[in-house]
Amino acid sequence: MLKTRLHKNFDTGDFKVGATTLKQLLWYFTDLLFFKSRVMPFSSVLVALLRLFGAKIGKDVRIKPGIHIKYPWKLEIGNYSWLADCYIENLERVIIGENCCISQQAVLITGNHNFSSTNFNLMVAPIILEEGAWIGATAKVCPGVTLCSHAVLTMGSVATQTLMAYSIYQGNPAVKIKDRVIKS
Repeated sequence: MLKTRLHKNFDTGDFKVGATTLKQLLWYFTDLLFFKSRVMPFSSVLVALLRLFGAKIGKDVRIKPGIHIKYPWKLEIGNYSWLADCYIENLERVIIGENCCISQQAVLITGNHNFSSTNFNLMVAPIILEEGAWIGATAKVCPGVTLCSHAVLTMGSVATQTLMAYSIYQGNPAVKIKDRVIKS
C-alpha cells in the first residue's frame, strides 16, 4: 500500500503566484500593518491599498479591518459589495460580483491538495460569487465553487459545489433548503 510522502517542495503544477518577490514582500508588510492589525478602520483606505496591489474593486465597496487576502492581484470585487473580517486564500482568482456580502469569519479557499497522490500535489480552482450572493458568518466555500445570482450560503455551512440562483443552502456539505424570495 502506498503512503503519502510530504515534502517542503511538493508539486505545484501550473500554479503561479502572479507577482514578483518584491511585490509579495511589500504586500506581506502592508497586510500585516493595515489589514491584520485592525488599526485601520477606514474602508476607503483598505480599498485603496488593495487597488494599489492590483485588486480590481468597484465603487462603494466596504472592506472591514481584520480581513485576510492572500493575493490582492487575484481578487475582483464588484460595486456595492461588503466584505467583513473574512479569510480569502486566493491562490487562484476570486471574483465577487456586485451587491455581494461575505460575513464575519467566512472562508474562501481556492487551493487544496490531492489526497490521492503520494506527493500531495497542489490543486487550485477559482471561486465566483455572482451578483447578490451572500456567504453567512463562518461559512466555507471550496475551490471551484460558484454561487449563482442571489444564492445564500447560511452561517457555518460548507459549499462544495455550485449553488443555484435564488436558492438558500445549509449544512455540510450544503444542500438547498428553500428558494430565496426577495421582498421590497
